[in-house]
Amino acid sequence: MLLIAYGISFICALLLIAALFLYFRKRFRARVVSLFMLAAFFFLGAYTVKMAVAFWIRFTSASGGAAVYATLKSNAWAVAQVGTTVGLLVLTVLMYTKGQDIFVSLPKRGKRSHENSH
Repeated sequence: MLLIAYGISFICALLLIAALFLYFRKRFRARVVSLFMLAAFFFLGAYTVKMAVAFWIRFTSASGGAAVYATLKSNAWAVAQVGTTVGLLVLTVLMYTKGQDIFVSLPKRGKRSHENSH
């Protein structure tokens, strides 16, 4: 049952990341990006890594060189958990400070350095 839940979570996260990628492509072209959506994208990325590590842990068996793999799995899980936690923290702060409507205006590429040279 747990593997089915992991699989559904992993597939949904991948589908959401793909949809958000398309959203961000449009937003970066417009040079304005929602901070809340960036935080959501970061969270989903970390969560997807976490689900991949969960599959890795679940489907690999211990062998003679298990200590190295156990350390890698543990470190990968810790990094994914920290990323997930940071993403959730940022989303929570933005939600409770009414910051979900904050947009970041991106500068045009190469324009600033070109203007400063004249």
